[in-house]
This record gives sequence, C-alpha cells and structure tokens, in this order.
Amino acid sequence: MDLDQLTALRTPEGSAALAAAAEVAGGDPLAAAAALRSAGIPGGLAAAALTQAELRRRAAGKFGAAAAGMFLTRAGLEQATRRVVADRRAARLRAAGVTSLADLGCGLGADALAAARAGIRVYGVEADPVTAAMAAANAEAAGLAELVTIECGDATAFDVRRVDGVFCDPARRRAGTGRRVFDPNAYSPPWDFVTGLAARVPHTVVKVAPGLDHALIPAGAEAEWVSVDGDLVEAALWCGPLAGTPRRATVLRCKEGPPVNASGREGPPSHHLTGTGTAEAAVGAVRRFLFDPDPAVVRAHLVAELAADLGATLADPTIAYLYADAAHATPFARCLEITDVLPFSLKRLRALLRERRVGRVEIRKRGSALEPEKLRRDLRLTGDEPASLVLTRVAGAPTVLICRPVPTAG
Repeated sequence: MDLDQLTALRTPEGSAALAAAAEVAGGDPLAAAAALRSAGIPGGLAAAALTQAELRRRAAGKFGAAAAGMFLTRAGLEQATRRVVADRRAARLRAAGVTSLADLGCGLGADALAAARAGIRVYGVEADPVTAAMAAANAEAAGLAELVTIECGDATAFDVRRVDGVFCDPARRRAGTGRRVFDPNAYSPPWDFVTGLAARVPHTVVKVAPGLDHALIPAGAEAEWVSVDGDLVEAALWCGPLAGTPRRATVLRCKEGPPVNASGREGPPSHHLTGTGTAEAAVGAVRRFLFDPDPAVVRAHLVAELAADLGATLADPTIAYLYADAAHATPFARCLEITDVLPFSLKRLRALLRERRVGRVEIRKRGSALEPEKLRRDLRLTGDEPASLVLTRVAGAPTVLICRPVPTAG
C-alpha cells in the first residue's frame, strides 16, 4: 500500500469499500473481489480495501475489537505488540510517573495507543512514511489524536529531552526484504544507540527479540520475558528506576480473564517469577510428576527458581523438564503424571501403546531430534485412548515418557 491508497481508504468512498470488504473477508479471494466489483467499487480501491479487511480479521487476535478500525500492513501487524502486553507496559510506565513518552520506531502505533490510553502524552517516530501515516490514522480512529503525535523521521534524531520516558522497538527486519535480523548491531536504530538511551532518559524500556543473548543485557537492567496463553511473544529491557529485578518471567492468561480496559488497570491474570537468572537447579532421578516450564520461564533462565518453588529437580542438566514427587498448581508450568519411563525404541513404544489401545497422542519434546509428526505416523495408532508422550534425554540417554495430564495443576 502507498500513501495515495491510504488516503483513498480514508474518504467516504473508501469507508464504504472497507465496510463492503469486511462482509466478504475470510472467504474465497476471487469471489470477494467479484462482489466488490459488482457493487461498483473501482478495482484499485477494492483491492486495497480487501487487503485491509483481511489484515483486520487477522489482527483481532492481537487488538480485539479495535482491529476493525485500524490500518495495517502485513509486516507491521506481525511485529506489533499485542494489546494486552502493550497496555500492561503502559500501566507500569504510568505508575512509575512517566507522563510524556517518546516511542522510537512506533510502527503501526500499538504501544503509542496503549500509552495514550494510560494518560501518557506520546511522540511517535517512524521511518517508513506509509507506516507513520497509518499510525497517525490509528490514533485518530481510537480517539487519541490529542495525546499522540506521529512524525516520519529518524529515531536517532529525536530530541529525547522533550520527554520523561522512552520506549524503543528497534526494527529487526531488513528494509525491502522483510528478512529477520538476528544481529543486534544490525537493528535499526543500531544497538549502541538503543542501549545508550537509558543514560539520556533513565525511564527507558526497550522491546527486544525473545531470543536475545543474555550477555547483551545492559548492567542494572531488568530483562523481562512475556508469554500469553503459553506462547512466548516478546522480551523487554527495563532500565534505570524501572528495573526491579535482574530477570522476570511474566505469564498472562487471557483465556482466564477479561480484556484490558481503556485505563490499562484491568485485564487477564498475570503471574510473575523473578530471580537472578544465574541459579542452577539440582539434578536427580525421574520422579512421578513432570513439569514443563512456560517458555517465558525458560528464556528468562528461571528454571532453577521454579524448581525451588516446586521442590523439583532436573533429570538432565541441559533439559528444562522438572520432576517432583507431588503435583502442584502453578501458572508457570504444565504438569503431567508419568506412567512409564522407557529408553527410546520405536518398536517397543508402538507395542506398548497398542496394548493400551492408545490412538491419540500429544507429543512434547526437549533435547530430542525426533520429529513429532513423523513419529505420530510411524506409531500407526488405532485405539481410542489418549496419552501424552514426552521425548527427552535422561542422564544423556534418549528417553520417552508416557504421561497423562494432571487437570488441577498448571
């Protein structure tokens, strides 16, 4: 999409095209295009409207009902912060006393809008002209234009002396190709600029890739990993007065609570596990119950802290599965009861599952090169009973654990 297409979509004719496209989005693309043509909508406008309608449909999982009025790009949607995460970050900034915020690399404006909903004055900077225009349009659609100013420009040139807080989300994809960038030195803005922000504005938060090397975390910063309903979605570095602990794993359960409201003060249950990220869990034998830690816990290097809470141990020092004698309810791990521990053998496993009439298996793995779907086919199951299979290593040896869920834990 270009600026002319965006401008056309914001006219009354464009609004009508968007409404018509919303009615046919998600179905056959050719039939949808034909429906808009038959309604007299010009081809270029129809194509742009259909693209937006499809992106809005996909965006509902991130932004809820607000997605229906947003302007989006595919790359921008993929990189945008989920509303539940953005609102909680904004609430934390507001609670720390931040009243004005520079959003450097604001993208489509998801974090800028969250900060504005929390009552923070936001100055967003975005290098791409179309994305910047969309962010401004999204602020207007949300009724937040008075609190959000978007400018197209170089984030490194913004005068951060104008604000008392900074949020920076450096681009981690190459312009033009969309390919992911894994080297922080190739981010835009570059990593040395990003890590130097806290020296200029102490209340600084940086959104980073969940796979960030812990060695790159600045001294004194809090590194937080966030998961939503079991999916690891992002990591952030909280600097200066915002840092509360060296490492934090935040687990959000959106399916267990209401959505965040406009103030950011309500939302689904959130659970926090904190620690140094350097502790090591004890190693012992496989026990009756297995705990599969949430990915936020694993990435934050807080498995040892979780093990201490559960009275659990590892069975292999390199595998983040925990074992305990008792089941415990915890938001930080899935709990399974182990019924069998076998050295991995396809022939023996197939025979045992057939003997127990197992026909449906959930397959989890850590430290195994086996492909779950190939194993599922090779097992050739025909029964009607369920089971959970865990492919792992115990004391370095390939092992399969046959398990069943523990409904009251996790």
